[in-house]
Formats: sequence, structure tokens, C-alpha cells
Amino acid sequence: MESYALHSLSTSTSFSLSSPTCLHRQRSRSISSAQFSLPPNPTFQSHSLPSLRSHVSRFSMSLPSKSSFFITPTPKPHIVHKPIQASASSSTSSPPPPPPATQGAKLIPLIISIGIGLAVRFLVPRPVEVTAQAWQLLSIFLSTIAGLVLSPLPVGAWAFLGLTVSIVTKTLTFSAAFSAFTNEVIWLIVISFFFARGFVKTGLGDRIATYFVKWLGKSTLGLSYGLTFSEALIAPAMPSTTARAGGVFLPIIKSLSLSAGSQPEHPSAKKLGSYLVQTQFQSAGNSSALFLTAAAQNLLCIKLAEELGVIVSNPWVSWFKAASLPALVSLLATPLVLYKLYPPEIKDTPEAPAMAAKKLESMGPVTRNEWVMVGTMLLAVSLWIFGDTLGIASAVAAMIGLSILLVLGVLDWNDCLNEKSAWDTLAWFAILVGMAGQLTNLGIVNWMSDCVANSLRSLSLSWPASLLVLQAAYFFIHYLFASQTGHVGALYSAFLAMHRAAGVPGILAALLLGYNTNLFGAITHYSSGQAAVYYGAGYVDLPDIFKMGLVMAFVNAIIWGTVGSFWWKFLGLY
Repeated sequence: MESYALHSLSTSTSFSLSSPTCLHRQRSRSISSAQFSLPPNPTFQSHSLPSLRSHVSRFSMSLPSKSSFFITPTPKPHIVHKPIQASASSSTSSPPPPPPATQGAKLIPLIISIGIGLAVRFLVPRPVEVTAQAWQLLSIFLSTIAGLVLSPLPVGAWAFLGLTVSIVTKTLTFSAAFSAFTNEVIWLIVISFFFARGFVKTGLGDRIATYFVKWLGKSTLGLSYGLTFSEALIAPAMPSTTARAGGVFLPIIKSLSLSAGSQPEHPSAKKLGSYLVQTQFQSAGNSSALFLTAAAQNLLCIKLAEELGVIVSNPWVSWFKAASLPALVSLLATPLVLYKLYPPEIKDTPEAPAMAAKKLESMGPVTRNEWVMVGTMLLAVSLWIFGDTLGIASAVAAMIGLSILLVLGVLDWNDCLNEKSAWDTLAWFAILVGMAGQLTNLGIVNWMSDCVANSLRSLSLSWPASLLVLQAAYFFIHYLFASQTGHVGALYSAFLAMHRAAGVPGILAALLLGYNTNLFGAITHYSSGQAAVYYGAGYVDLPDIFKMGLVMAFVNAIIWGTVGSFWWKFLGLY
């Protein structure tokens, strides 16, 4: 789900198009509702890169250059609809109607996706170690993964087709095919979407970020650190990087940039907006890697590791301890590195703290719903940390938190029903996890890992060298994916098995693959949901996304590789 931008997101601020060039920000203390939305089931694929900006352009929320951090309400214009009079002149002057939308599956991606599965099933010789059932399931799984990349249909629809084929061909029984729909980790991911909606709906995330702007925003570098630290603070209780990007940080960055005369898709973007967008984008991966509950794909990694026999005891604490030092060093280094390599033209922002103070004043005191949100998330995080001791599972802790929000009216059931991306994630996540689990049970994953391990052993590589090779391969393969969670569902189990077969300690391998899953979310403009959000703002050019994404990938690799190695040795992970 982190890789797919939220389809709808309630927020304490709303944006309405009132002119061809600007969006006016409207606030209501009595009603907090807005929507940040991408096209249904957006898949930002490498085969359609030139048209990506058009798909996410609705996130390009321009404000007047003289706007302040808090914009006074603009009345919604009244539009009078007049009947259209048919006439010869109007018929000749009217623009031609748009071409009808494509119905059904896209033909070429459909053919390629199905062709991959058929080629594996009927043209590639089946190894003697693999059963016919396992090989047939592998072909269906590969066809499903190809469809997730090429997108002949929306993600959930294509995954459902793969599930249907596995049942119709008697590759899996009905109960086996749907077994993952009762997986508690998947339901924890779904509930995390609702928590993210609560943060945005109450305005709590916006308030926290604004305080950091007030405290640290006197210079451009300080402003960047303020936004970075505020995301790290919010991350464990707002488990969606996309929600944090679209619901909290992009509106603040847009307002600050435009107030400084930094316009999107304009040479003035380099004044401030480009730098702030780039630093927040590159920092988000480290914030998500720092906490187990900061991103949905982290929870999926832990679950898939358990299915392979790698049990991480007290997972929330273990994840945080191992990530803490390298992630914090990377969070401190990222704004400074980009300040040198991708510098803003404006170095000082003396007006930002005053703007933030004005906005906080306009927001008024902390509301009841915000206090409830704070208390509920402190309870949930506490239960995630001490759940093993108390005997409360992570999913149950999340259920308790959501129940509190529903009973006290912070969220209502319609908020949950309208969170389309949560239910879409439930469908295709469960299908992928179920298929991956059955592939493990049928021996496919072990067979693949043994093949790779034998190849690595033939090169006489030590386990640290094998770890480096496998982690690099896992990372750079993401250039072919438009989804962090899709990447995890497709490759995490196989790569973890390869690590173990090569002699890498299991818990170390499981955690590092999970951390990498967050770090590669900023290498392209289609690599994650937050990538689409930030790129769609119009402040960063496409070549700069790829260039700085690659540069920061190596910076993160150096920091995590050096600092992390000493830290993980100290923690006894190897």
C-alpha cells in the first residue's frame, strides 16, 4: 500500500481549484474533510514514464505567490449551468469529444503478462526437484507479478484473476487460495490506513509539523531538518508514507515555497521548493525504516520471515534497535548532503517561523479529537512495544486503537469504508502473500535459494560478500517495480531464503531486506506512493529524481553499511 497512493484521504485542510493557475486553501473548524487522490489503482510503471506527470498532476497544488502559511477561506464559486442550445455555429466551434476510455484489460500488457506464465509452464523444462503442482503455481505467480508491473488491469483485479486461475486449474484448493485473508498482519496493515486517516482528519499531523517549522525554520537547512524530524516523530503512529507525504508535508512545503516566490514547473522552483521536496522525499525512506509500524511493508516483511522460520522476538523493539543508529545518522546527513549537491537558491527563511506561528494561532488550541488521537496512538505504540510481555498481538493492539477512535467519534465507519486503498490492499496483498506462502510450502523457494546459494559458493564468496551481492540485487531490481509492497510480495521470501542458504544469519538478513524495502522507495518517481506525490508537485524535474535518487542510494548504502555493521555487531546480530 505504501507504493500505491491513497485513493481518498480526509484532512483538516481542503484544496479547491478556483483559477487556472492556483489552488486556494480552505479551512473549516466545524467540518474537516478533503481528498487527496490519485487515479484509481495508480501503477507508476516504467513503460509509461513520459505520461506519469499527467497521472499525478492533481497533487500539484499551486498557491498564490503572495500566500501566507495560512490562507484565508475563499468562498466556493457558484456555477450556473445553462442549457446547451444546438445550432450550426456551436456545432462547428465546439471541440471534438474526447476519445472513449479503454474498457477492460489493456491488450498488449495482457498478452505479455499471460505469455510469461505460459512460457514458464510449457516451454521452460521443469526441474526434477520440483513437482508439477509447484511449477504450475510458479507460472501463475510469475504471470501475476508481471501483471502488477505492466498493469493490464488494476492491481486488485489482476491479483483476483491470478487467484481465480489457481483455483480453476486445481493448482490450489479454495481454502488454500484464500488462506491469507485471515492473516493478522494483513489486517494490521489495513487498520494502519485508518490510523493515517485519523491523523490527517484531525489535523494532528499538520499541527506537529508546523511546530517544527516554528522552532527550526529560520534557515532553509533548519527548515528541512524541522520537516525531517517531524516526519520521524509522526512515522510510528501514522503507518503510511504516502499519507504523510500527501496529507501533511506536501501542503506545508507548497505553502512555504510559494510564499518565498518558488513556483512549481518554473525556474523559480530552485529557490526553495525543489530542495524541500527532494530532501523530504529522500528522508522519508529512513523515517519508514526506523520503526516497524512506520510503513505497511515492514509488517509484511516480518510476517514472510516468520513463514520461513525466521522469528524476530519482540519485533517492534528489535526492528527499532537495529535500525536506530544507521537511520538516525542518515536522517541527519540527508538534508546536509542535498544542501551541498542540490542547493536551494534561498539560504535563509526568516519569515517561516512567523508564518508557522500565525498558522498555529489560526488553528486554535488542540482539539478534543486531536487529544484522543494522541492518547490512542500512545496506547497503540505502547502495546506494540510491550505486546509480547502482555500477551497482546500487534493486530489486536491496532484493533483496540481503532475501536477507541470509532467509539469516541474521531473516525466514523464511513471513514473506514471510504478508505478504498485499504480494502484494495487487503485483496491483492492477501492474494500475493497466499501464493508466496504456498510456493514456500511446495518447495519452490527452497529450490530457487539452493540454486543461487550454489552459484555463490562456486565463487567462493564468504557470507558477508554474499550478503552484499544479494542486498544490492534486491535493491536495484526495484527499478522494475512500481510498488514497495508488490516487491516484497514477489521477492522477499526468495531473497531471504537465498541469504540463509548462503550462510547469512537469518534475523540479520530479514531485517536488512526490510530496511532496504524502505530505502529504495526514493530512487525513481514511480518507485512508491510518496514518490508519485512529491514528483506530482512539479518542483523536481525527472532527470533530477533519477540522479539524486541514485546518489542518495549510495549515500544510504555507505552509512547503513559502515555504521550499521558496527552497530549490528554490538547488538549481537552476527
